[in-house]
Amino acid sequence: MTYFVTGASGFIGKRLVKKLLERKNTTVYFLIRAESKKKLPKMMSFWGDDAAKRCIPIVGDLAKPGLGVSAADKTKLKGKVKHFFHLAAVYDMTASAEENEITNVLGTQHAVELANEIKAGAFQHMSSIAVAGNYEGVFREDMFDEAKDYLDHPYMRTKHESERYVRENCKMPWRAYRPGVVLGDSKTGEIDKIDGPYYFFKLIQRMRQMLPPWMPALGIEGGRVNMVPVDFVVNATDHIAHAKGHDKKAFHLTDPAPLRIGDSLNIFARAAHAPQMALRVNAALFGFIPQSVMKGMMSLPPVRRIKNAVMKDLGIPEDTLSFINYPVRFDCRDTLKALEGTKIEVPQLEDYAYKLWDYWERNLDPDLFIDRTLKGQITGKTILITGGTSGIGQATALKLAAAGSAKAVVVCGRDQEKIDETMKLAKKHGVKIIAYQADVADEVGCAAFVKSLEEKHGGVDILVNNAGRSIRRALESSYDRFHDFHRTMDVNYFGALRITMGVLPGMTAKKKGHVINISSIGVLTNAPRFSAYVASKAALDAWTRCASSEYSDRGVNFTTINMPLVKTPMIAPTKIYNNVPTLEPEEAADMIVRAIVYKPVRIATRLGIAGEVLHALAPRIGQIVMNTTFRMFGDSEASKGKKNEVVGPSADQVALSNLMRGIHF
Repeated sequence: MTYFVTGASGFIGKRLVKKLLERKNTTVYFLIRAESKKKLPKMMSFWGDDAAKRCIPIVGDLAKPGLGVSAADKTKLKGKVKHFFHLAAVYDMTASAEENEITNVLGTQHAVELANEIKAGAFQHMSSIAVAGNYEGVFREDMFDEAKDYLDHPYMRTKHESERYVRENCKMPWRAYRPGVVLGDSKTGEIDKIDGPYYFFKLIQRMRQMLPPWMPALGIEGGRVNMVPVDFVVNATDHIAHAKGHDKKAFHLTDPAPLRIGDSLNIFARAAHAPQMALRVNAALFGFIPQSVMKGMMSLPPVRRIKNAVMKDLGIPEDTLSFINYPVRFDCRDTLKALEGTKIEVPQLEDYAYKLWDYWERNLDPDLFIDRTLKGQITGKTILITGGTSGIGQATALKLAAAGSAKAVVVCGRDQEKIDETMKLAKKHGVKIIAYQADVADEVGCAAFVKSLEEKHGGVDILVNNAGRSIRRALESSYDRFHDFHRTMDVNYFGALRITMGVLPGMTAKKKGHVINISSIGVLTNAPRFSAYVASKAALDAWTRCASSEYSDRGVNFTTINMPLVKTPMIAPTKIYNNVPTLEPEEAADMIVRAIVYKPVRIATRLGIAGEVLHALAPRIGQIVMNTTFRMFGDSEASKGKKNEVVGPSADQVALSNLMRGIHF
C-alpha cells in the first residue's frame, strides 16, 4: 500500500510512519523541505533498517500552493497514493497568530490541493480537540459548527478553520482525528518538546527542592484537561484509517475518563517524589471576581512584574493559565466503537507518569541547557576578591583561577607578606592570580585602587566582598573598648561599601554584574560575644537588601552568604576553636562558587535558617539557647590578654559544638 505523509519528521508523524511500515508491501512518500534533507539519516534510522528503500522523500514546502511539489513528482504520485496523511501543523498554544495561520490553515489548504490533484484514495487529517474552542459542555464527535462562537485563541481558530477546509474541499473520502493534549510515549516517556502539563513540571521540581515529600502543599483545582500518550494516538489513527465505514467522520482520540488538573498534577508530583497538593483551591472561584477588578489588580506594576518574573522563572507561558478552568468535555463513543476488539486504549496516567517525568528531567528540563559550570559563568570576566590573600578569599581565588577561563582573577590584601605567599601558592598550583596591596578601610586608597582596576582590567564583573575583621569579646569586657565597634564597622561594612560603590557604575553601564557579600551565620543566630562583628555584618546585609531592590532591573545581582564558622587565620587567636568543628576554607570557597554559578539572593546553612526561624517565631527561646552557649563557652584567652593559655573543652562543650557546627560561640 502507498502512503503520502506530511509532518513525517514531527513527534506524531515519525511514529505513524514507523507504524505504517509494519504493514507488508508498504511505500511511504513523505514531504520534506530542501533545507531539511540533513534530517534524513536520523529519520531513516528511527524508521528501521529497510526504511531507505521504502520511504521516499518528496521535496516541497507547506507554505506553497500544492505543497510546492514539482510537476515530475506529482506525475509520479498521481493515482498511486491510497492514503494521504496530513500531520504537518503547529501543535503549540504559544505560537504566534501568523505562524498558526501559515502552518495550520494555508498548510492544510495546500495539502488538500495536492491530494485532489494526485487523486489520493483518502485524506486522513490530524486535527485537534482545539476545534471545540472553549465550548461549554460536552462536545461530541459529530459536532463542529457548534464551536464557532468559542474560538477565543488563534490556535483554536486555525485548527477549526483547517478542519473546515478539509470537510468542504476534499474530493475524496476524509477522516479527521482530534487528539487531546499529547503526552510522551507511555512505554519510554519520550517527547520532543515541553507543552501542556509539562509546563508545570518545573514548579513540581522546585517544590521537591524546597519541601520534604511528606509535607502537604497548597495547590489549585481546575477543569478536566484531556491528555493521552502519543503511542495511543498513533495506534488509534493507524487502526481507524484502515478500517471500513468511517468516511467523513471525526474521531476524538481522548481519554473517556479525564482527570482534573489538580489530580493530574498530584500524579506527576508522586512520580517526582515531590510534595502533593493536598489542599486545593477551586480555580472556578476566581470567576466570581469581576473582570474589571482582576484586570485592575494585574495592571499594577508590582503585581505585573512579580507575576511575569515567576512565570518566566518557571517557564510557564501566560496563555497556559487561561486553560485552568477548561470547560469542554469530549465524548469519544465513536472512537471507542471503532477500536472495539483491539487492545488499543488510553492507559491510566498513574501507570506511566513516572516515565514521562523521568524523560523530562533527564532530557528536557530547561536547566539542563543552562551552562552551570564555573568555567562557563566566569569566562571572559574580571573577578575581584577582597581579603583574597588568606583563608576563604585565597581558597576561592585558587578555585576560580584553576577554572582557567576568567579574564582576570584579582585579589587584594593589606599585608605584602601574605600577598607574596599567595603569589607563590598560585605559581605552585600553576594558575594565574593578580594581586594588589589595598586596605578597604582606607577611603583614599580604595578610590585609587578601584580607578586602577577600571584602567587596567576594564572594571569588575564579579565582586566578592570577603575582607573582614572579627572580634570575639563579651559586652561586659568591652565597656572601655568602643574602638572595637569602630574598626569592625570600618572594614566589614564601610570597607565593603567603598569597593562596591566604586565598581557599581561600571556594572550598571554594562548592565551586568554580580556582588557577593560574605556575611555571617551570626546575623541569623544573633551570636553572643560577637556583637561588634554581627552588627557590622547585619548592616551589610541590610544595605545589600536595599541595593538589590534598586538594581534588580539593571542586570546587577547581589548574593549574601551567611557563612558559618570557618577555620581561617581570623579565628586563630580564639584557641577554643581548635576543638570546635568548623568548615575548611575550601568548603567555604565552594559556597562562593555556588553563588557565582546560580546567583541566588542568599546562601545559608540549614542550621542558620533554623536559628533565624527560631528567633522570629520564639525569640525568648532563641535567647535562652544562645545565652546557654554564651555561659558555656568563656571569653578567649586572647581577649583577656593571655595569648598562650589553652583550656581544654569540657564534654558538654564538645557535644554542643558538634550539634551546632558552624555557629559562633
